[in-house]
Amino acid sequence: MYAVILAGGKGVRLRPYTTALPKPLVPIGDQHAILEIVLRQLSGAGFTRCTIAIGHLGEIIRAYVGDGSQWGMSVDYATEESPLGTMGPLLNLRDRLPEHFLVMNGDVLTDLDYADVLRRHEASGAPLTIATYPRKVHIDFGVLTTDASRVVGFTEKPSMDYHVSMGVYGLSRSTLDHYTPGLPLGFDELVLDLLRGDNLPQSYAFDGYWLDIGRPDDYDRANAEFTTRKSLLLKGA
Repeated sequence: MYAVILAGGKGVRLRPYTTALPKPLVPIGDQHAILEIVLRQLSGAGFTRCTIAIGHLGEIIRAYVGDGSQWGMSVDYATEESPLGTMGPLLNLRDRLPEHFLVMNGDVLTDLDYADVLRRHEASGAPLTIATYPRKVHIDFGVLTTDASRVVGFTEKPSMDYHVSMGVYGLSRSTLDHYTPGLPLGFDELVLDLLRGDNLPQSYAFDGYWLDIGRPDDYDRANAEFTTRKSLLLKGA
């Protein structure tokens, strides 16, 4: 099985932690970087090959990971000379991609079964499978429904349920056929294009442990929880 890890972003929201380190290498606990945890999880799930898309401070990632042999994987790299969006780096990799593969952000902390995501994607025939997570948003205000200048409905401090993208996807190479290598392509653009067609994306619903290490409070929470979650995230460690 093959995976692409997206690790080219600048991690602006996570500053000052990312001033000197790329976001996937910020430490979790006393011994591990996020990217190391991800690679160990992928290897344990049966993935043997991985490409890491690097950009900002990418040489530090290359020096840290090397060829991946320390985790029993074969790792190579794709360098972004300019920002290409979430999915843009894949277009330059098209010739080395298998027909079905996993794509994921390099800053995700989860016990998601990556292999099952890819198996379900391949079996579904969908162009894209999005791992999704339930979120409840509490609105701290009374919410009005209006029609022109008239108030026609009211809800006091409602809660709204959503399913959000976890930053982990099963993808088929043929889904990228109509896009131009070297041009930016965002996840949002790809999804909206697919929604306009007949072959819709599939959702892989997950309700286990998931943190997107995007903001300082998320990062602080990850470190606070890692000791108790380590056996879940790194089985056998």
